[in-house]
Amino acid sequence: MATRCVHSGTHLDPSTGGVCSPVFASTAYAFPNPANRNFYPRYFNTPNQQVVAEKTAALEHGEAALVFGSGMAAISTLLFTSLKPGDHALFQTDLYGGTFLLVQELARLGIQVSFARTSAEVSAGLRPETRVVYVETPSNPLLRIIDLEAISRICRNHGILSIADNTFATPINQNPLLLGIDVVVHSATKYLNGHSDLNAGIVVSSSEIIGRIAPYAMNHGGMLDAHACHLLERGMKTLTLRIRQHNENAATLARFLTNHAAVASVNYPGLPHHPDHALASRQMRGFGGMLSFELRDPQRVDSTLAALRLVTPALSLGGVESLVCIPSRTSHKGLTPAERHHAGISDGLIRVSAGIEDVEDLQADFTRALEANLK
Repeated sequence: MATRCVHSGTHLDPSTGGVCSPVFASTAYAFPNPANRNFYPRYFNTPNQQVVAEKTAALEHGEAALVFGSGMAAISTLLFTSLKPGDHALFQTDLYGGTFLLVQELARLGIQVSFARTSAEVSAGLRPETRVVYVETPSNPLLRIIDLEAISRICRNHGILSIADNTFATPINQNPLLLGIDVVVHSATKYLNGHSDLNAGIVVSSSEIIGRIAPYAMNHGGMLDAHACHLLERGMKTLTLRIRQHNENAATLARFLTNHAAVASVNYPGLPHHPDHALASRQMRGFGGMLSFELRDPQRVDSTLAALRLVTPALSLGGVESLVCIPSRTSHKGLTPAERHHAGISDGLIRVSAGIEDVEDLQADFTRALEANLK
C-alpha cells in the first residue's frame, strides 16, 4: 500500500523525467487531438484529475474513480445519479451531519428514505423499490461499525447498489470493495489529503458504475481544479505513514481517556469493550485515528476545550495536527435536538481527531485540560 501511495497514477513528464506529476493549469485543450477526446476540467478528465483518480482506485482496489471539489459533491452526485422520485434509499442511522441533511433533501424531491443501525435492520428495512443502501463505517462521531460483508451480500441478493463512506477508515485500514461493496466515497479533505488545506471528494467503483456517474458529474460541475489535485496527490503519497501514526496515537489516547476519572465513556473501535470491537477486528486492518468521549460533567465541555494548549478546537479532521470539536455544535449542528438524541449525539460529546504529534505531548495536554474537571 505504501508503494501504491507513492507511485500509482503518477504522470511521468517525458520532457524532464521529473518524479512529480506536473500541474496542468490549462482550461483550454486542443481539439482535434491524437486521443480524439474533449479534454476539459469539468469533464473530470484532465491529467491532474486522472492522477488522483488512478491513485485512489489503486488504493481502494477499484477499477476507476472520479475526483470532486468536496466530499458532499461526491456524495450528492452519486446519490442523484442512482435515485429518482419514487425510489427508496436506506441509510445508516448515525451519519455525518452533512450527509443527513442531504438525505432530507432527497425526501423533499420525492425519494423515500429510511434508516437502520445494523445489517439485520437493513435487511428488515428493504422494500421492493429500494435502490440504494448507504453506510458509513466507522461512523461519525460515535465510531460505530457496520458489517460490510453482510451489507454487500444483502444488496447483491436484491439487486441494490451498496455504498460505503470510507473516510474515517481510509483505504489503509479498510477496503469496502474487497468486502463486496459496490461504491466507496471519501471526503478527501480529511485523511487522503491529510494537511487541512484543501477540500475534495472521491468516488471509487467499477468502470461500469463510474461510467454511469460521469455524465451526471459533468452536468453538476463539481470537479476539482489542477492545483488542488496536485496538493491532494502530494498528500496521498504519505498516507500509509501518516495513518500508522494516527492509528497508534488514537489507540493510546483512547486507553488513556478510558482510565481518566473525568471521562464517563470513550468511543473507539480498538477498545475491547467497544460494542463492535470484534467486527472491527475482522474487517479492518487498523482502527483509525478518530475517537470520541463523554465527560462525566457535560457542563465542563467548554472549559475543557479552553484549557487545551496543543490540541486545537476546530472543525474538520484527518490532518497531521490533533483537533477536537463538539459535534452537536459543528458537524451535526444542522440536526434538531430530537434528531441528535435519536442518533446518540449528546451536547457533551467531544470528538477527537488524533494527529501525528508525539503522543506523550497529547496526553499531557488532555491531562491538564481534564484535571480542571476534578477540582
